[in-house]
Order: sequence, then C-alpha cells, then structure tokens
Amino acid sequence: MTVSKIKEKMSSCKSIALTALLLCGTSLISTTGFLISPSAQRCSNTFLPSTAEVDPVTKDASVVANDVVAVEEEEFEKDERTGKRTGLSFLPEDTIARAKKGSPAEKAKLGKDGTSAFVDVYEYAAKIRSGEMTWDEVEKADLDTRFKWTGMIHRGKRTPGQFLLRLKVPNGIINSDQMRFYADCIEKYGEERGVLDITTRQNMQLRGIKLEDAPAVFDGLHARNQTSFQSALDNVRNMVGSPLAGIDDQEMVDTRDMCNALNDLVSLDPETGTRGNPVWGNLPRKFNIALSGSRDDFSHTHINDLGFQPCEHAETGVMGFNIVLGGYMSIKRVAESIDSKMWVPADRNSVVAVSEAILRIFRDEGERKNRQKARLMWLVEEYGVDEYKKAIIKEVESYDRGVKIEDAQPLPTGEFKRRSLLGIHKQPQEGKVRVGALVPSGRISFKEARLIADVADKYSDGEIRMTVEQNLIFPNVDENRANEILAEPAFGADSRMKINPGSIEGNMVSCTGAQFCGLALIETKNNAERIVNKLSKLVTVEKEIRIHWTGCPNSCGQVQAADIGIMGAPAKKIDPETGKKVAVPGCKIFVGGRIGEDAHLAMEPTLSGIPLEDDELIPVLIDILKREFGAVDATDGGEDTSQGIEFASV
Repeated sequence: MTVSKIKEKMSSCKSIALTALLLCGTSLISTTGFLISPSAQRCSNTFLPSTAEVDPVTKDASVVANDVVAVEEEEFEKDERTGKRTGLSFLPEDTIARAKKGSPAEKAKLGKDGTSAFVDVYEYAAKIRSGEMTWDEVEKADLDTRFKWTGMIHRGKRTPGQFLLRLKVPNGIINSDQMRFYADCIEKYGEERGVLDITTRQNMQLRGIKLEDAPAVFDGLHARNQTSFQSALDNVRNMVGSPLAGIDDQEMVDTRDMCNALNDLVSLDPETGTRGNPVWGNLPRKFNIALSGSRDDFSHTHINDLGFQPCEHAETGVMGFNIVLGGYMSIKRVAESIDSKMWVPADRNSVVAVSEAILRIFRDEGERKNRQKARLMWLVEEYGVDEYKKAIIKEVESYDRGVKIEDAQPLPTGEFKRRSLLGIHKQPQEGKVRVGALVPSGRISFKEARLIADVADKYSDGEIRMTVEQNLIFPNVDENRANEILAEPAFGADSRMKINPGSIEGNMVSCTGAQFCGLALIETKNNAERIVNKLSKLVTVEKEIRIHWTGCPNSCGQVQAADIGIMGAPAKKIDPETGKKVAVPGCKIFVGGRIGEDAHLAMEPTLSGIPLEDDELIPVLIDILKREFGAVDATDGGEDTSQGIEFASV
C-alpha cells in the first residue's frame, strides 16, 4: 500500500470503524480517524498507530512512510480468513529456507501461520459450546503453540483445558473498568484457579480461562481498547515504561507515548486498523523492550533485548536515549545488556524507527534452528557491536524519516539514589501525591481486583499503574486525602495489600511457580509470601531488600537481579526415620544483584541444595540479611543470633 493510499484510508473514519470494531471494539473515533476509547484517554493510553507522528500542539496525526509495509497489496497473497497477509509472507526467501531446517517451533509456524490463530480460537470455542467437540480434541500444534499468538498459554500439566491469558498493557497503565472486567472474567473459575497476576513486565495475566470463553474475553478487551494478541511465544512482549511517567519531579523522559507507539508498531496492523500485526508475526524468538524515564531505571533496561536509557546529548543538551542491547535470562544463559554505542533523540519518530530497524534485522537474520541461541544478544555478538551499529544506521537511513543515530552519550555522574515506588510521595503537580501499594507476589483475587478498582475510582480518577516489582501505583491522589486512602479496606489489617509495607516484604517478586507452571520445581508465590512475612517479624533492616523467587533456571522471577534470589533446585535432607538422605524441594540462593544505574547480575549462586522447609531456609536467609545487609533481630535489640552458616561473601 502506498503512502497516498494509507492517507486516503486513514481519512475515512467509517471504513476504519467497520474493520477495527470487529477486533478492537473501541467506542470513540477521533477527528484524525484513529480509534480511541474514553478509558484510554483517561489513562493516557491512546493507541495511535505507530506510523503516526503527533504534533504536540495540534494533536493532529500524519502518516509516515513505513518501508517495511508500504507495498502494493496485490503483490502478496492474503490469508482468506483474516484478510491480512501472513507473518510468513514478510520473511525473505533465505530466512524461510533456514526456518524449514529449523527447530520444531519454526516448522510449526511454517505449517500454519500464528497470526491467524485468533480465528481458530473463535471457531473451536463455538464448536465446544455447541457440543461438537471438547477442548482435548483441539489440534496439538494449535493448543500448545499457535494459540500463544492470541496470548493464550495452555497449562496442560497443572490445569488441563484452562489457559493463562497474557495481555498487552503498554507502560503498565490500566483503569478501573478494565480491572473489573478482569475480575468478571476469572470469577467463574473459583478462587483457586481464577486469579490475576501482575508480571515483571508491568503486565497483567488472567488465569483459568477456558477455550469456550475466550472469544468473549477477547471482545471485552478490545471493547476496552486492550488486546492480548501477539503477547506470547515468538512475539514482542509488553512494552515496559516508567511507572512514574508524567508524575515525576525527576523525570527525564515521559515514556507513555513512546510505549504506546511501540505497542502499535508490533500489534496494530496498519493495513486493516485491527489488532495483530503480521509484519512482526514470525520472529525467531521473543523480544523484550523497555524504556526508562529517569536515572532510577524503574524499567530494568539491563535485562531487556532492547533498552532505552535516558541521557542528554553532551553538546546540544537535547534529551535522548542511550541504547543497550541483548539483556535476557534463560535456562542456558543469563546475559546483561551491552552498550550499543548508539544514541537517539527521545522522540516518537526516532524511537519507533530504531526499534523497527532492530526488529527487522532480528526477524530476518536471527537464529531459526537453535532456540537457545535465537535471542538478540547472539545476533549482536555474531555481528560485533561496531558492525551491528553500522547495520542499524544503514537500515534507519533507508526509511528516510529524518532520524539520525549518533554515538552514545556520557551518562550522568552526579550522586543519585534510587527512589521507592511504595508508600505516599508528592508529585510535581500541586496538591497531588502518588500512592504505591504492595501486592504480595503480584497475585490478585477477583475480590481484591474489585477493591482495587473501587480505590482507583475514588482517589485516582480510575487510573491504576503496575510496576515490574508486581505492585501497584495510584497516581494523582489529592494530598489532603492521603490519610483517607490509608484507611481503605483494601489496605486494612485483614488485607494482604499494604501501602506502607516493611523493608523486607515490600519488594518481593515471584514467578508463577509450580501451582500453574509445569516447568517449576517448587511452588513460589505462596512460599514467598509466607517466608517474607516471617522474616519481617524476625529481623529488621534499614535498606529495602529485594527478595525474588523463581521456580526453575529459566528465571522468570529474575533472581540474578535481586538482593537475594531464590531459585527452585534439587535438595536433600536426612530422613529422621531411616537416617538416609532423601530428595526434598529445595533451592539455590543468589546474592548481590543490583538494579538502577549501577545494575549488576549475580550470575552464580552463593548457596545450593538448601531445603525449602521453613526451619531450613529461614535461618539461612537471616544469616544473609545480617551479614550482607546489616539486619538485626527484631526482638532482642540487635544481638547477632545468626546460625553461622557459611556462604561466599558478595
């Protein structure tokens, strides 16, 4: 499609509404022809297409040429069921040839394109509801692989026939209406299986969803200007931004607009105006992007494939981003991001262009055979940083959008202390405060979800923000109502959630664990919540301690970035009856990870083979807290009651 045709199409509000309402279901069309919901406007979550440049004064949008997709429609065969091109159709011939010799996942993608999986979900669901089939008759490749393009992840080992549904929540911003909708979706599955999880990507996951119910959930999400499409497996994951965007007196960049633009780049089809973008529908592996808005790096750019770190240009003073590349965690390798030697201005056009260039080269040149080597870091290392930089600059220049990539700029050097996101803090807006609340292990029941929505309606104009620590922030609360929000039942004595938690319990992070994940060696969320509560009663420490839990070496709980990281692992313990060692649930313990400007990953465990029982694990954790972080006993005035457990000093 040519630029003139795109402009012509975007100017026709009716044609956009007819197509987009089928999948997006949004309720308001702006004067520029883009679909914007009232709830999205309230949360500054406006989902303008990524090809639109917005004038900051007029708020008008103009279409910019997109070299990847600006082609004549008739040149490519389309999927008859979706009216869209397939993800496969965007791959060069040599990439397809490599995929044919690639991993089982690559062959599954070649056999049936993932970008049309939502059609299959609707069809299967209708047949299940009518009694024509059952969920276990669904084609295995659809059930375990292709459905992930819709955000549906089957948990067959733990909850057969039920799915985790992963959303896309750019910059982690939702509203009360959406939160209540999540609660309505999961309530029918009961308190054990029907739960919500805040993720380490500022995202929300709905658990317990059944296939026959999925279309109604999709439709409800799209009606609320949200989507789950292209949120799992080989897709670009949720866009992480600053949780304090727009409400931060030390903000360098407001990340909200750029997160929305990048979300649209990867999940909004510019041809049809509907969710699901086949241009990026066949990547070699998942891809994580994070934008930081301040020196705190609340987005954890150092563990993302692509990280934007705010930094002024040394000569011009223009605010921009240094770009870091290749951070990720997996069972085979944990990698901290590296300096790309590139800097771009902190504007929508530049950020989208450089992201698109990095994605295009990754899509077409990334590893297709060995999935353990299919993350971006491996491709950058294959190129070498300098040659990779040249390739990105050449790609961006080919787009002819006026974007200039410059050399990385020197980072700020003045003293800076990373700030807390929990508790009540003043905003730069007169008379306003932000209120950060602990959500232990990120787990929310449907009852708690409704309480959260009520709090948001009452105090923050319905807006709710999520953090990568799996907690919540209510922005723009009237300062004179701070005591009132503290007294809300959602944060009362009988509630798990707290506004002013202790230094140990407040920054706990946990992966899904064995309750739902078939890969996990241990249950994490329940153990994490119980143990930090016990630790908080046994010792006190001035520093906020980040204790992360992960069930297996994939490290979804990011234990290497934690002060103390607990990873599920084998352990043995003496059986008192037989006197012999027997296998028990256990863990490895990592110590000394750091986040923020001085980020560092603890690559090797400090201790291994520690049994998970409280009487075994808690004394070990107390020793670490005392020796490494200055903790003292909570009840004896600080006398050292450590057990003398040996571990490597950090």
